[in-house]
Amino acid sequence: MTVDAVGLGSMLIAPVAQAAPAAAGGSTQPAGGTTSLVEGTPCTVTAKACVDLASRQAWLITDGKVDGGPVPMMPGAPDQPTPVGTFHVQWKDPHHVNTENQPMPWSVFFADGGVAFHEGSLQRYSAGCVHLTDADAQRYYRTLQVGDEVQVH
Repeated sequence: MTVDAVGLGSMLIAPVAQAAPAAAGGSTQPAGGTTSLVEGTPCTVTAKACVDLASRQAWLITDGKVDGGPVPMMPGAPDQPTPVGTFHVQWKDPHHVNTENQPMPWSVFFADGGVAFHEGSLQRYSAGCVHLTDADAQRYYRTLQVGDEVQVH
């Protein structure tokens, strides 16, 4: 049986992307190059900072590999949660004081509403920020630059 090419035009169907099998210890990713996860974190290789709210841990990432962490962190309170999603560092201030006149040392702002990584209590919820120890806050301040990607899960 012969089929002419003109008759096939309306019958052609584009291939559907399917998930590639997961490599041992890796993530499943769709064919076509979706970004993979950084080993040991819930974040993709495009992130420079990663936050896992459930485990209260954070990481610094360089070239798709963990460069620092996990370190302990304290997220926002249930009524003032740390926002979940992908953000970018907006600005930094090593001596920031918020509108309630509370110090926020080593602030790295990454989400609207004044959400930042900064030094703060690991025993008390924040008002939406990510509290880090003083040493970790200083490292995040030194490492992260305006425009760097921050992922919060």
